[in-house]
Amino acid sequence: MSYFNVRVYGLLINEKHELLISDEKEEGKEFSKFPGGGLELGEGLRDALIREFMEECSVDIEVGNHFYTTDFYEKSVFNESQVISIYYFVKPLKPLELEFTTRVFDFDHGGMQSFRWVALNKLSADDVTFKTDKTVVSLLLSQMQL
Repeated sequence: MSYFNVRVYGLLINEKHELLISDEKEEGKEFSKFPGGGLELGEGLRDALIREFMEECSVDIEVGNHFYTTDFYEKSVFNESQVISIYYFVKPLKPLELEFTTRVFDFDHGGMQSFRWVALNKLSADDVTFKTDKTVVSLLLSQMQL
């Protein structure tokens, strides 16, 4: 059975010009992505993103401008679905109270998710795992060079 898997992600850039990346482990796979996740039935995109940030980062956010929506085919690495991802710029309504790491896949604190900041001037598509996220990084970098 094939179906669409709608996902929504937040691009959070801090005052030091760093982008928040989430490293996660699920179903035996390790991957780096932006905070966010799947849309639930009956939920709007912005509401889903606010919920996902509360679940993942324990912070309320303001959802800003739309940045990108998947415009090519991407199959999920977890099932047979076609992934459609929507990206927005976001701002936290209060300071993040997360433990940050500087290492990729730093799960030493016992969880299956860790967060790190990547300086925009050092950011590359290799900092994220999935095809759509890599596209977003490339677009973000090209807009920064304008």
